[in-house]
Amino acid sequence: MKKYYKDLNLIRFFSCVAVILYHLNIIKGGFLAVCTFFVLTGYLSCVSAFKKDKFSFKDYYLNKLKHLYLPLLVVVFITIGVVALIPSINWLNLKPESTSVLLNYNNFWQLNANLDYFTRHVDSPFMHFWYISILLQFDLIFPILFLLLKKLGDKISKLLPTIITFALGIASIWYFHKCNSENIMVAYYNTFARSFSIFFGLSLGFLHAYYDKLNLRKADHQIVTKILFYLLLLALTALIIFGDAASSYFELHMILATVVSTILISYAVVNQNKLTIFDKIIKFLSDLTYEIYLVQYPIIFVLEDTLIDANLKIALIIVLTIIISYILHLCLNFKKDEKAKIVRWILRIVVLVATLFGIYEYIIAVDHTEEMKMLEEQLAQNKKLMEEQQAEYEAKLAEEKEKWAKMMEDLDKGEADLEKLITEMPMAAIGDSVMLGAQINLTSKFKNLYFNAEISRTCYVVNDILKQLIKKNALGDVVVLNFGANGDCSEATKDTILKTIGDRKLFWLTVTNDKKVHFNDKIKAYAEKHDNMYIIDWAEISKGHKEYFYSDGLHLPAPGRIAYTEAIYNAIYQVYLDEFNAKKEELLKKHEEEMKTKISFYGNELLINAFDNLKVEFADANYSLNKDFNFDEIKAELEKNIAADNLTYKIVFAFDTSSKLTNEEYQNLVDLCKDHEIYIFNTSKKSLNVENAKVIDIYSDIKNNLMADRLHLTDKGNEILTSKIVENLKIIEE
Repeated sequence: MKKYYKDLNLIRFFSCVAVILYHLNIIKGGFLAVCTFFVLTGYLSCVSAFKKDKFSFKDYYLNKLKHLYLPLLVVVFITIGVVALIPSINWLNLKPESTSVLLNYNNFWQLNANLDYFTRHVDSPFMHFWYISILLQFDLIFPILFLLLKKLGDKISKLLPTIITFALGIASIWYFHKCNSENIMVAYYNTFARSFSIFFGLSLGFLHAYYDKLNLRKADHQIVTKILFYLLLLALTALIIFGDAASSYFELHMILATVVSTILISYAVVNQNKLTIFDKIIKFLSDLTYEIYLVQYPIIFVLEDTLIDANLKIALIIVLTIIISYILHLCLNFKKDEKAKIVRWILRIVVLVATLFGIYEYIIAVDHTEEMKMLEEQLAQNKKLMEEQQAEYEAKLAEEKEKWAKMMEDLDKGEADLEKLITEMPMAAIGDSVMLGAQINLTSKFKNLYFNAEISRTCYVVNDILKQLIKKNALGDVVVLNFGANGDCSEATKDTILKTIGDRKLFWLTVTNDKKVHFNDKIKAYAEKHDNMYIIDWAEISKGHKEYFYSDGLHLPAPGRIAYTEAIYNAIYQVYLDEFNAKKEELLKKHEEEMKTKISFYGNELLINAFDNLKVEFADANYSLNKDFNFDEIKAELEKNIAADNLTYKIVFAFDTSSKLTNEEYQNLVDLCKDHEIYIFNTSKKSLNVENAKVIDIYSDIKNNLMADRLHLTDKGNEILTSKIVENLKIIEE
C-alpha cells in the first residue's frame, strides 16, 4: 500500500500547501487545488471500494463518521469555544453557519448568505467548509452509486462505469459553465457544478480497477511515466501560481486543473520504489492533510486581528496549523499498539473538555444578525448601491446602443460590398467543353478563379482534381461544376465529390441536351438532399434563347458565354445574399428578443428596501427609485426614456402605501407606455382596475411581514416581495 500511494502522498501534500497559501493570500490560484482533492476523493473512493471482497454500507459509513465527520465535529465545537473566550471577535452568523456545517449543507448556506469566498474577507472561521459539505454529500451517495456502476461493469461492460462517470463529469462541467455565466458563487459552491472533478476521479478509478491501470506499471514505462508525472505536477503548479478567480479564464483554469490532476493521479500510481526519507516526511504530512484543512481557517480567523508582524503571523499560523493538526490526528486515531498512550489520553481529555465547552456555547448562542440590519442603514446603503448600479446601467445601455448601431452599419456596408466579395473570392470551376468555351468570360468575371475544363469530360475526374487542389491548399470556398452533357455519373461518385468538398458550397449547372442524357431531374433531386449544394438551372435560364448556342444547342458563342457567366455569378450572389439576409434577420430577431427581456423598476422605498434581493435576481435591470416619487415625476421620467428610446419592454411599478397614486394616474402611466408589458404590484387593500397591465395584489402576502410602522417590510417581507416579482416576471420570460 505504501508503494501504491507514494506519489499520491506527494499530490495530497502539494494540494494542501496550495490551499493554505491561498488562504494566507500568498497565491491567488490556490483554490484550484481543491479540484485535485476532489479528483483524489473520487479516485481513492473507487479503488478502495474495489479492494474489498464484499462492500459493507455499515463499515463504509462508520469509517467516514470516524475519519471525516468526527474530526469535523471536534474542530467546529472547539472553534466555537475558543471564539466565545475572545470578546473582540464578533461572529454574527455563529449559530446558523455552524448548523449548516454540522448538517453538511454549508455550501448552500454560504450561497444563501451571499458570502464571497474570493473576496478574502475573513468574517467566518468556516468559510472553507463548503468543501467538506460537498465531500460528505458525495460520501453519502457513493456506496449506492458505486454498487450500481460496478454491477453495470460486471454484468454489461467493464468500460460502462467509466463512460457513465465521464459523461456525468461533462454534464457537471456544462452546469458549472451555466452557473458561472449567471453567478460565479453558484458555480463555485453548487454541489453538482463542482462534481465534475469527483466524477473524473471516479472515471479514472473504474478504468484502473477494471483494466489494471492500463499496464502503465511495466518496467519499460517507469522512466517515461516518472518524467510525465513531474511535468504534469509542474503544469498544475503553474495553474495554481498564475490562476485567479477574477480572471476571465476562471472556468478554463478549473477544468484544466481537474484534467491535469486526473492524468497526474494516473501516473502517480505507477511508481513502485521503496519509500525514501523524503517520501516518509511527505507521507507524514500528507496523513495530516485533512486535519490541516479543517483547522487552518479557524486559526487564520482567530489571529486575523492580532497586532503582530504580517510575516510572523503567517509563520505562526503555519506552525500552529501543523501542531494542532498533529494533536487532533493523535487523539482521534485509535490504535491497539499506539505509542505514548498516557500522552494521547491526556490530550484526548483536553480535546473532549474543549469540545463539550464548544457544544455548550453553541447551544446557548443567539443569532444577532437580524438585529444588526437596521432599517435606516439598509435604506441608505441600498440607495447608494442602486445609484451606482443605475450609473452602470446607463453606461452599459449607451455602449449597447453604440455597438448595435455599429453592427447595423457594418451589415449595410457588407451588403454593399457583396458584389466585390463574390467576384474576388477564391473559387474553382471544373467542367467539360461547354464550360471550356466560356473560359475567358469566367476568368475575367471571377478574379481568383481556378479553371479546369476539357472536351468530352464526365464528372468521374472531379474528385482527383479537388484532392490535388486541397493538397496545394488552393481550393476556394466555392466549387462550380458543369458536367452531365456527356452522361451522368453514379450517386456514389457525387457523394465522394461532396465529401471531398466538405463545408464548401457546390454549384452544379444543368445541361441543355437533357432529352438525350436525362440528367437534370436527377441532379436536382440529389441537390435537395444536401444543404451545401445548389443547382444553376442553365437549361431553364437559356430556354428560348437560340442566340446563346451554336447549332448543336449545347456549346456557346459570344452571347451565350456572357449569359452563362452571368448565370453562374447570379446564382452565387443570390445564395450569399440570402445567407447575409438570414444573418441580418437573425441578429434583428435576437436583438428584439433581448430587448423584450429588459426590465425597468419604478418605485419608492418599497423597492429601495428590497434592492439587495432585487439586484440578485435582476442584476441588469433599470432601477428608477425615489422615496418621494409622485405621478408627475414618474411621468416625466417615462417621457424622458421614451424620447431617448431607452424605455425597456417590461416595466414594473411597485410602491408602498405611502404612495398616493390613484387608479386613474396608473392608467395614464400605462397608456403612456403602450406596446410595453406593464406590471403593477399593489400593496394596498384597495384593488386597482387598470387596463393593458397586469396588476398583482400582494397585500395578503406581505401584511404579516410589516415592521412596526406598518409601512416598511421586514427582511422576510422583502423576500416575499422579490419572490412575487420573480414569479410574475421570470416565468413569463421563460
